[in-house]
Amino acid sequence: MAAHLSTSATNTSARSAASIREIPKSNVFTSHLPPDEKFPTPQSSHSATREKLGPRIVKNAMYTFIRPEGTQDPELLAVSKAALKDLGIQEDDVKSPDFLDTVSGNKIIAWDEEKQEGVYPWAQCYGGYQFGQWAGQLGDGRAISLFETTNPAGTRYEVQLKGAGMTPYSRFADGKAVFRSSLREFVVSEYLNAIGIKSTRALSLTYAPKARVVRERIEPGSIVARFAQTWLRLGTFDLLRARGDRKLLRQLADYVAEHVFGGWDNLPAKLPAGEVETTATQAISGVSKDTIEGAGKDAENRYTRLYRHIVRLNAQTVAWWQAYGFMNGVLNTDNTSVLGLSIDFGPFAFMDQFDPSYTPNHDDHMLRYSYRNQPTIIWWNLVRTGEAFGELIGSGAQCDDQEFVDEGVRKEAADELVSRAENLIEKIGEEFKAVFMAEYKKLMTARLGLKTQTEGDFKELYSELLDAMEALELDFNQTFRCLSGVRLADVADDEKRKETAKGFFHPDGVGAGNKIEDGQVRLSKWLEKWSKRVIEDWGEGKDAERSAEMRMVNPKFVPRSWILDEIIERVEKQGERGDLLEGTMKMALNPFEDSWSWDNATEERWCGPVPKYKGLTQCSCSS
Repeated sequence: MAAHLSTSATNTSARSAASIREIPKSNVFTSHLPPDEKFPTPQSSHSATREKLGPRIVKNAMYTFIRPEGTQDPELLAVSKAALKDLGIQEDDVKSPDFLDTVSGNKIIAWDEEKQEGVYPWAQCYGGYQFGQWAGQLGDGRAISLFETTNPAGTRYEVQLKGAGMTPYSRFADGKAVFRSSLREFVVSEYLNAIGIKSTRALSLTYAPKARVVRERIEPGSIVARFAQTWLRLGTFDLLRARGDRKLLRQLADYVAEHVFGGWDNLPAKLPAGEVETTATQAISGVSKDTIEGAGKDAENRYTRLYRHIVRLNAQTVAWWQAYGFMNGVLNTDNTSVLGLSIDFGPFAFMDQFDPSYTPNHDDHMLRYSYRNQPTIIWWNLVRTGEAFGELIGSGAQCDDQEFVDEGVRKEAADELVSRAENLIEKIGEEFKAVFMAEYKKLMTARLGLKTQTEGDFKELYSELLDAMEALELDFNQTFRCLSGVRLADVADDEKRKETAKGFFHPDGVGAGNKIEDGQVRLSKWLEKWSKRVIEDWGEGKDAERSAEMRMVNPKFVPRSWILDEIIERVEKQGERGDLLEGTMKMALNPFEDSWSWDNATEERWCGPVPKYKGLTQCSCSS
């Protein structure tokens, strides 16, 4: 394969913000991995009719060169200022024709058609397990990557359009995205980043009024320009394993280590005994000496370290989801990132009244992707990745022997390899649990306004509060925000604690079968334990300082499903535009503020109690 790397990708770390045309552009992904054999060059794809570029099975390849279809009469609805900054794009450039043409798919800005050179768009090939069943080839059915760009801080992002048209991976669909799902992804991906949860990002939301997209009904189309350090998923490895493509699986693993994680030296080794608190994740604890040393000296090759890193990153992310009540809704392996990013937002939701069995996906009848099950499902997905890596990690010190690289393991050594791989997956599974729990405890400690963790906190504070939330139907995130404003004087005695407890309840009461008085007693007992821990950590007279710390980790604004539904209705049906979307993004990008100087009534309503019958709603995967 001929390299087609753009020379503008060099010397970018010291640059200042520029226009979307002037920002550096590269194609490291397509320069290091094999293309679709039917269209091996940008030129071969560019000269083909769209009919020839349609859905089919693609083998021996990681991507297909493909151009966006373009958008008739596009309307730029919203742009994230945070995304502009992180990509190094000048704010005033959003008014330029180049910007609209790029984010609507009407211009391939990195490709010189006359010279037939530059960076040409592509769509990834991958597979996945969906609802626990192997689904075969999936791929970017409506996503097309335009180029990579390296921002002023030296971080490289891959910029992509979602809803830009049909690709070879569209299967039976049209490659389009409807407005409702696009608005939801645009808001939530930027919100997650704002509260500290690793996520793919959204640059812009473009309306496509002439694209009448057929789903449950005919809907207007939309395009989200989004970006991530990588769009590779666990399902990418799943597909290569299912096809028995040893060579490409190894090549992809090498690419991830060298070009996503910055080199093999950046990957974590097994944990040295006695140093479990100083790992690269800064979040692992409770790993036994057997876990640390039990794999055997020759088992720890570089592919084991790569697998371990992917596991730890995903363990941290799911801990954040649980701590902030976020549910992806459809955690298939093709929706699980090798970088541990929150990715591919379909029927997602934030928790309203706390119900651990809640799933936002109305097709998830078995509750596979419910809040309670997310950590288990992420580990299930990671075990599939471990199986894909099995030969590589099980080969131990032999992983680079030429015979193994060319032919695989000898038959007589197969049982030993399988045993070693299984042992490693099991041991790394213990690390997954340890990283998850350590990160979760750290986050919950901060959300509760404490500085330290004690042995009894998990049961006496975390678990008891969640049990009370469930029993009394308390709002998950509002409970923490309300707690941020509680002073020690408010919980100084039993009567004051009971009165303070009322502030946590929904105006409609504390759920069927519960009395307000009983709820007050229950929450009062918890507040007493909490206040004692606060005094241990902060002492007396530090309410203001503690409250300020808590408000920095407990958001006031949460983009709940009912709020997003209201925004969709007002934009799509009532024609509202700039002020509504600008106000929404001001709140989404600054969710810890007390007010946003936009629309006080709307702000307080969106941050107030969830209206009756609008909580815990569900939606479909259709978008």
